Amino acid sequence: MGLADTLGADLKAAMKAGDTTARQCLRMAMSALKNRRIELGRDLEEAEEIAVIQKELKKRADAAEQFEAAGRGELAENERAEAAVLSRYVPSQLTEDEVRSVVKETIDALGLTSKKELGQLMKAVLAEHRGRVDGKLVQRIASELLA
Repeated sequence: MGLADTLGADLKAAMKAGDTTARQCLRMAMSALKNRRIELGRDLEEAEEIAVIQKELKKRADAAEQFEAAGRGELAENERAEAAVLSRYVPSQLTEDEVRSVVKETIDALGLTSKKELGQLMKAVLAEHRGRVDGKLVQRIASELLA
């Protein structure tokens, strides 16, 4: 059962339960998956499906942050609720301490010493932990450790 099938089943359950937030959010997620599939002209692999959901999750987090900054707490809460619904469909993210540990191990394994090698480090960490780490967090920690 692929991610799209899971979303469809959960959408059906949300509709029966009358959960408007989940229903609306799942419909948008399914639409994003369909648009990406049409864009590529083929079925999506699991990693690509997860990437689409993560992109939608990031949109919700950014929107909530902007609403909060504008003093629109109610709208920010709505975005956070949608993010909570979407977070069920992506792998759990590594904590900052876990990311720091992974970055240190990768630096030692590759023998990196300067900030000029940041790209090589980022590529290795993101390839190994695709979908489980935030690129901005990896970059920040890597910059600190390679300084």
